Amino acid sequence: MSDTDGKNTLGLRGRGPGQVKQSFSHGRTKNVVVETKRKRVVVPKPGAAKAALKTGAVHSPATNPSNRPAGISDAELERRVRAVATANAVAAEEAVRREQEARDRAEERERRRAEIEAKEREENERAEKARAKAEEEEQKKREEEERVAAAAAAAAQPAVPAEDAASRAAKTAPAAAPRRERDDRDDRREKGTRVVRDDARRSGKLTLNQALAGGEGGRQKSLAAMKRKQERARQKAMGGQQDREKVMRTVQLPEAIMVSELANRMSERVADVVKSLMNAGIMATQNQAIDADTAEVIIEEFGHKAQRVSASDVEQVIHSVEDNAVDLQTRPPVITVMGHVDHGKTSLLDAIRSAKVVSGEAGGITQHIGAYQVTTESGQKLTFLDTPGHAAFTSMRARGAQVTDIVVLVVAADDAVMPQTIEAINHAKAAKVPMIVAINKMDKPAANADKVRTDLLQHEVVVEKMSGDVQDVEVSAISGKGLDQLLEAIALQAEILELKANPERNALGAVIEAKLDVGRGPVATVLVQNGTLRQGDIFVVGEQWGKVRALENDKGERVKDAGPSVPVEVLGLNGTPEAGDVLNVVSTEAQAREIADYRASLAKEKRAAAGAATTLEQLMLKAKEDESVTEMPIVVKADVQGSAEAIVQAMEKIGNDEVRVRVLHSGVGAITESDIGLAEASGAPVFGFNVRANAPARQAANQKGVEIRYYSVIYDLVDDVKQAASGLLSAEVREKFIGYAQIKEVFKVSNVGKVAGCLVTEGVARRSAGVRLLRDNVVIHEGTLKTLKRFKDEVAEVISGQECGMAFENYEDIRPGDVIEIFEREEVERRLA
Repeated sequence: MSDTDGKNTLGLRGRGPGQVKQSFSHGRTKNVVVETKRKRVVVPKPGAAKAALKTGAVHSPATNPSNRPAGISDAELERRVRAVATANAVAAEEAVRREQEARDRAEERERRRAEIEAKEREENERAEKARAKAEEEEQKKREEEERVAAAAAAAAQPAVPAEDAASRAAKTAPAAAPRRERDDRDDRREKGTRVVRDDARRSGKLTLNQALAGGEGGRQKSLAAMKRKQERARQKAMGGQQDREKVMRTVQLPEAIMVSELANRMSERVADVVKSLMNAGIMATQNQAIDADTAEVIIEEFGHKAQRVSASDVEQVIHSVEDNAVDLQTRPPVITVMGHVDHGKTSLLDAIRSAKVVSGEAGGITQHIGAYQVTTESGQKLTFLDTPGHAAFTSMRARGAQVTDIVVLVVAADDAVMPQTIEAINHAKAAKVPMIVAINKMDKPAANADKVRTDLLQHEVVVEKMSGDVQDVEVSAISGKGLDQLLEAIALQAEILELKANPERNALGAVIEAKLDVGRGPVATVLVQNGTLRQGDIFVVGEQWGKVRALENDKGERVKDAGPSVPVEVLGLNGTPEAGDVLNVVSTEAQAREIADYRASLAKEKRAAAGAATTLEQLMLKAKEDESVTEMPIVVKADVQGSAEAIVQAMEKIGNDEVRVRVLHSGVGAITESDIGLAEASGAPVFGFNVRANAPARQAANQKGVEIRYYSVIYDLVDDVKQAASGLLSAEVREKFIGYAQIKEVFKVSNVGKVAGCLVTEGVARRSAGVRLLRDNVVIHEGTLKTLKRFKDEVAEVISGQECGMAFENYEDIRPGDVIEIFEREEVERRLA
């Protein structure tokens, strides 16, 4: 194989004359012996062409007219011959040049190889000299130490008689012999180790050829590995490494830990830990978990100290710290407006805020918890929470009472106390917060404030005008009457409470509402209760965590921070939290993620434990209940978390012992393709509350035949689900008695059986009706008629006072004197209440 272009063939690297090395994937190589052939090049001698022309070797057209091509002249033929001769000469010169270049390259390779080998020899000689010098110094040092020790021993011992020394030498001679033998063995072992070390050092020296061609039979070590090996050998030659002092660690030990994690926390090799476990009789791999007791034994065996911790310890970083009294500052009060639906809560708040919020709510009712901050004319800031008054939002009102300082109970003067008013009173009492009664709609002609005060007495709410301690103010959201008195009452109550907080600590807040915004992602409305929430803070809220990307106040403006009693929308969560979750600011992202993961696993275990039956009897009972109850599955998606939760609670109240509504999935955000897939698999409709389905979801719903319904008012959604669930109820069957007949005689008819001769004593006997056979007023058979005849003709019915013949289907135990009761069944459609 000739080198014609000065480059090696791709994938072939020369190892010597007649050999090439083929490199394959994954570091595999193969040496191949090849046969090298040189191409024979014939070089004509100078002047050969002219000689040929003269001698007639190249026949001219004149001498060889038979070989002349047609139409070729003598001059053209001679020109062609000269061109061929010139080409042959150029090819010969090119071959000579290539041979010379190949010889030059071979000489250059030999020169480089000689330089590398010489350099290797010099390095080996230097290393050998350094090793010899180190050994010599070590030997001198050892001899000096032995000489000093011998002199010290001689000086310490007194002179002894010669016979004693001789006897002592005789006694120590047997012990000295084995010691000399051990020394000889150690010397031989040291020499062998030195020889092996030298061979390893020489074999480990990385040459250029080895780096280019690789080793025989597989993948070679990297250059860095070879350097590390040489460094270790050099350190051994220079006297060896000093053993590092073992670091004793305090290992945090949970209730169960994997073997690999235990080794990692102790900074020990996994193999050593597994070996220690095997010595203790425990066969465990690195991926298996061991209990805390076993792990503690292993930790102590390795010389470390175990510290028992539990999984709940991760939440210790967010435990509240008591604030110093000097750090506390006055904060605005949080006022929750509560009351019955359509009693004017939001309108009253609009009048205070001088804004229009009712127009933005579907159907004119509040379906979310709104948080607003208002500055009064005196400059005092007030934070208002507007909670829905409809019965479906009970839990939302409960959360509103838990974060509030003052409750403003709005009662319409024309309606007085209503069911949700009573519920709001109970929430306020349970939260132990002071209450201010705002008697609204005083501008209406039917307004009666005294009736409201009297009705409140029944629920242990005694206002000041009734000699009580609860402030009451007559207001009108339309005319603005009494608004100033209401704000004064709130300010007075706040002053009595002495509300204070520390704005310099880490923020602590409560999630009032949460939703999934298409453009902004998960968004939570948070009421800061203590500390200051700043942009960039890392926080954990419920099972979610995040970093504050942006803060927006109730007017939609971006703010840098939010102090105590300030409601803000927080952006930057990794998921949508539950309304009512507590927000805590932590120091690091790792802490936030660890706490969120722990809470998520804890919630998952609780759900699994609640849904699992513990005994066989419970499993059988649950199976029987599932068989007897017809379920209507649905999928619910809402715009905010509070609305979704309220809808789910409303769905749980729909149904009875026969039919119930089961919410397969409820979430926040647009209806997605995964929701359609879940609904299609379960045969469930999808209900969207203030949300819409995206394009892929709509297309999937059309293909799979899944029904999607959109709602903006919760009443309509609840009513439609009730109507659909009522269709699953089995119709009520009612019996209507239409007649009685008495058996006079019993006849036996061939091919028919026993036939009763009857007289219809009351009503009508119809063939299609059901019948019961009564004997002594006791029902002994219920069934259908096989035949009803009047004389010999089959008839459809027989009226009272006429005689007829009757035969029962599959029953012949009939006797004279028995009474036949004739009735019809009718189905009545049932509806859920």
